[in-house]
Amino acid sequence: MKRGRPPKFQEPRHPITVTLPESTLAQLAAINSDRSRAIVKAATAALPVDPKRKPVELVEVLPGLSVILIGPSRYIQKIKWLRLVEVAPLRFLLTIPTGTAVDSLELALLDLLQNLKPYEDREGLILEGLRDLIRRLRVDGKLSKGELLFVETKSRQGRNRRH
Repeated sequence: MKRGRPPKFQEPRHPITVTLPESTLAQLAAINSDRSRAIVKAATAALPVDPKRKPVELVEVLPGLSVILIGPSRYIQKIKWLRLVEVAPLRFLLTIPTGTAVDSLELALLDLLQNLKPYEDREGLILEGLRDLIRRLRVDGKLSKGELLFVETKSRQGRNRRH
């Protein structure tokens, strides 16, 4: 016979300790008096499973020309050379360094898919969706790279400054 409280959540869970601002604690209390339930509810609201919004989508920026936007992904952030640029709340544009082959991204996505945990469905949807889209566009000859202009707005330490 098991002792103690029954689990609040049916999926795997881990205890954590976090330090939060008082204002955030007040906001969480308004959601639910149980902080763990409030955090789960806030996270679910922030990243809803919206059937209309695909985790990976093409957004037309000029007639006949689109860019790929993805939702937030902990796994995709593991690709060290890939830069995610937030262009709208929780929507990211992918940029790769000059000279990097698109095939490198496809291969990195395949590697990440190998490490998914069974309960990481949302991550899987993003990784598989992006991999499938890139493969389809590459095979159809519809994928090309362009360059973006990035402007350094903060001076980096250790760099010589000109006056």
